[in-house]
Amino acid sequence: MPSENSGETGVRSVQRAFDILSLLAEGRRTLTVREVVEETGLAKTTALRLLQTLEQMGLLWATSKGYTAGPALWRWAHLAKSAWELPPEIMQLMRELAARQRETVNLYVAKGIHRVCIAQQESPQSLRHVVRVGDELPLWGGASAKILLRDVPETVLKRVAANSPYGKEHVETLRQWVVQAAEDGYAVSHGEREPGTSAVAMPVTSGSGAILAALTLSGPTVRFTDDKIEGFVADLREAAKRMTDRGFDHPLR
Repeated sequence: MPSENSGETGVRSVQRAFDILSLLAEGRRTLTVREVVEETGLAKTTALRLLQTLEQMGLLWATSKGYTAGPALWRWAHLAKSAWELPPEIMQLMRELAARQRETVNLYVAKGIHRVCIAQQESPQSLRHVVRVGDELPLWGGASAKILLRDVPETVLKRVAANSPYGKEHVETLRQWVVQAAEDGYAVSHGEREPGTSAVAMPVTSGSGAILAALTLSGPTVRFTDDKIEGFVADLREAAKRMTDRGFDHPLR
């Protein structure tokens, strides 16, 4: 009969395996054993065992230069793409918005005490703010958070505050932000989560009026002056309205 310790060991092995897979990125498509050991802190024998297991499962592929993404990931990628893919009209709206305002456009949805980016169009400018699709960000700060927190229960609001750098007392600030965003119909943030970065967010609602997502423009604070924000709000409002009218679904609903 397996012991509790064997279960814990199994969970730890799974976590370590995903830690290795997460080292792969657009800028690093191949991993050497040395890189895995140095960046995960695993013993070389443990790293080799996990790499070989991942290769056997098809999640990694051994090459002369190291390990790269394996063919089994294609199936997972296809499933994820199908689940998260938004209607072409929604993506076109985001592309047009990014082209007009020349800032990064993101679409966020709430998941527990986090917000998840489900779509993005990057700014055409070299200095820009980029969040990858699928990234989870905290809800304790940021323009989109002020929009997404409107409909959450008080218990979630308190959990968000408790997990913030400011502690549980931050819940009062969150309440004020939510009220202000609801009154204004949009939200603005300057350096709340990341110094030097600003954002403007607008709600995308369902047919019943519930918050479905937050549509945002984000970029360097130096470009988010009061006069620019006024134009951002007007354009975001029109785009969000068209998204609301079109409607869409996502796997976190």
